[in-house]
Amino acid sequence: MKKKWGLALTAVIVLAAALAGCSQKTDSKKIKLAYVAWDSEIASTNVVKYVLESKLDYSVELLQVDAGPMWAGVSDGSADAMVAAWLPTTHASYLEKYGSSVEDLGPNLEGTKTGLVIPSYMKENSIEDLNNDATGKSVDYQIIGIEPGAGIMQSTEKALKDYGLDGKWKLIESSSAAMATELQKAYEAKKPIIVTGWTPHWMFANMDLKYLEDPKGVYGGAESIHTIARKDLKSDKSDAYTLLDQFTWTADDMAEVMVAIQEGQSPEEAAKAWADSHSDQVDKWLEGIK
Repeated sequence: MKKKWGLALTAVIVLAAALAGCSQKTDSKKIKLAYVAWDSEIASTNVVKYVLESKLDYSVELLQVDAGPMWAGVSDGSADAMVAAWLPTTHASYLEKYGSSVEDLGPNLEGTKTGLVIPSYMKENSIEDLNNDATGKSVDYQIIGIEPGAGIMQSTEKALKDYGLDGKWKLIESSSAAMATELQKAYEAKKPIIVTGWTPHWMFANMDLKYLEDPKGVYGGAESIHTIARKDLKSDKSDAYTLLDQFTWTADDMAEVMVAIQEGQSPEEAAKAWADSHSDQVDKWLEGIK
């Protein structure tokens, strides 16, 4: 009887150890990516998620938040990384606040831009033109914005002040999706509209749009999208860190995924289709991972 109890106890100990080992392995293969709900960041974050899961066997949790919580989350470790930092201008205030407590892995996409966007059929060419009453009345003195925490919203509030527009004009808070919907409705009806916009974005592929010139340089020049990781990610999850560090693509690459989503694919389907058809590029992101 003692022998049987001994064998049973041994079996229990072995099983517990195995389960503990599995738990540790599972925990080490979990990763959280924070992102803002911009079409561009939905595209990039889902591509990285797919590669982490399909190539490195990670379980990826996506955390959709506003820009401030995104930076704060990577800073305090509640998120592991993001591929959605617009620098040096759009997220300048967040970099100043959190830069010392995160690791900047550098640009993953070059040549982005933000500003005020209008349909090309409108005659206005500069933000200064918004001082014309006829222009203001045509759009009810409203600029259609996105989420209130976004850097482009902060820049637009500054633009209203710097160009002397804050007395009459109002920046409307909404969401990235709602802004694009309003723009598309106005464009199809050939009505005037002004929105906060950025490239890359699928709306430039689907509509003839233009940026209003910004002679005061409120929105800055060309920007880059950076990958930001928590400080100790390299030691905790070296394979994921290497992928994130080597992840780069072009505006055209991103546009492929954004347009596919806009045309009806889910973000997961569009990301998989792009990654599977660009295996050579994905392989470069994985170089050196054992």
